[in-house]
Amino acid sequence: MRIFKNAWFERFARKQKIPAAMLREAVQRAERGLIDADLGGGVIKQRVARPGQGRSGGYRTLILYRQAHRAFFVYGFAKSDQANISAEEDAAFKKSARHVLDLTDEQIAALIQSGQFWEVDGHD
Repeated sequence: MRIFKNAWFERFARKQKIPAAMLREAVQRAERGLIDADLGGGVIKQRVARPGQGRSGGYRTLILYRQAHRAFFVYGFAKSDQANISAEEDAAFKKSARHVLDLTDEQIAALIQSGQFWEVDGHD
């Protein structure tokens, strides 16, 4: 399972001090079938804890997800700042999932090289 984050999410995670271990843990839960919300079309929502706190009051992350294959963190928000995503955002993420989840390894490597995606490695 390879895990990635887009440029927007990279900035969000850095600003909110969300470590890579928290992202890996969210994907590991999804791999075990513990998905907080399956929005359909390859998009899931997983809760991620604020550093030093629990998941319920933490962040909501949107992940373009294909089980046992790839996960792309593309959006996040604090539950206290935003209740949910809009219908328009939901449609846009599903459209993006259709494209992103079908990228080849070579295409992903090019996107990483250009700074559009980062791979979440095994270290923080």
